[in-house]
Amino acid sequence: MTTETNKGFRLAHTMIRVVDLEASLKFYCDILGMQVLRRTDYPEGKFTNTFIGYGPEESSPTLELALNWGREEPYEKGEAYGHICIETPDVYKACEDLAAAGVNITRPPGPMKNGTRVIAFCEDPDGYKVELNESILKHLANEGA
Repeated sequence: MTTETNKGFRLAHTMIRVVDLEASLKFYCDILGMQVLRRTDYPEGKFTNTFIGYGPEESSPTLELALNWGREEPYEKGEAYGHICIETPDVYKACEDLAAAGVNITRPPGPMKNGTRVIAFCEDPDGYKVELNESILKHLANEGA
C-alpha cells in the first residue's frame, strides 16, 4: 500500500490477557508509572478491558489489559498474547485496501461484539492478528451522539 493509503494510521494499542487485573495494574501503573486511561466492563461478554499508558489515548500507544471473568489459571504464553491494533480513520476503507493488496481479512469490519466501536481483524505474514479500529476521537464522538 502507498503512504497515501495509510495516511492517518497509527499504532493504537497492544492487548494482553491477564488473570489478576489488580496485580497487573499494580505492576504497570504503580511500578512502571502508567496511568489507567479507561476501563470498560462488558457484562454480556463477561470481560473487562482496561487501557493504560503514558499519555493520552488519542495520541500515544496504549496497553490493553483484557480480563476474562472467572479465569483463574494462568494462560499459556502463546494463548495470552492478543493482538496489535492499528487505528485508522475508516476501517471499511482500510479493509478494502488491505484485501486488494492480498491481506487476509479474518474478521470483516463491523461493531465490536458487546460494544459499538467499529473493528476488523487481519493477519500479518506470520499469522499474528492485527486489529483495525476506528480512531478513538471518532469513536468517542459517536458514543456521545
